[in-house]
Amino acid sequence: MMMNNHFFHLVKHSPWPILVALNLINLILGVVKLVYNNSFFFFFFFTTVLIVSQWWRDIIRESLYEGSRSLKINYIIGAGMIFFIVSEVWLFVSFFWMYFYFSLSPDMNLGSVWPPYNMIQMSFMDIPMLNTLILLMSGFFVTWTHYELTMNKFSNVTSSLIMSILLGFYFLMIQSYEYLNSNLSFNDSVFGNSFFILTGFHGLHVMIGLIFLSFMMIQLIKKSFSLMNFHGFEYSIWYWHFVDVVWLCLYLSIYWWSM
Repeated sequence: MMMNNHFFHLVKHSPWPILVALNLINLILGVVKLVYNNSFFFFFFFTTVLIVSQWWRDIIRESLYEGSRSLKINYIIGAGMIFFIVSEVWLFVSFFWMYFYFSLSPDMNLGSVWPPYNMIQMSFMDIPMLNTLILLMSGFFVTWTHYELTMNKFSNVTSSLIMSILLGFYFLMIQSYEYLNSNLSFNDSVFGNSFFILTGFHGLHVMIGLIFLSFMMIQLIKKSFSLMNFHGFEYSIWYWHFVDVVWLCLYLSIYWWSM
């Protein structure tokens, strides 16, 4: 393999970025179709997972087997992950802006009250509180896994990471149960719109975080980590804690403050 006289990694030609971009466009269209009980979303979500898995496979090979990751490159990738999370933060800021815009100054069509009349919402001490505890416990277990890795204690690493992933799936199951048993629908004024947009997009990010953590678990089981290339696991932890913080904001604003 040729040695480079610089600290940077020139990526090879890859079909995965353009395929991911095209699938993400279809995924957004699938979200719109999902409102009308269409199943296109799940098909494109599955194909996106397949393409991303191939892309991450190539990245892992470059890092683990080809030695294409210097410290400077890892810093640059870490900065890119931070910018990505910041862009996700602003996405949710726009949704919260919409929510507080309508809730702090309710329109006359809503009866000038928030929540509008006849909007029966689930108590914040019921399923939402349970979901909050589950997601916080999942964040605790993934942080504990990282701590065990850095301390070179490998006895409980896999089990704690599996527990974190299972709690994430349990969160999605309970969220689905809440949707099925809720008295709200997407067409119930702007209150129903904002409720399902905020919680739905958060659920989508939980799915992405679970995929991220699942790939890290496969790497952990295959013993594909080293002192130089477990940065992907750290990035997955950053993303998972971002999901935790967004849910806490959702819980305090939609469930607790609205009540």
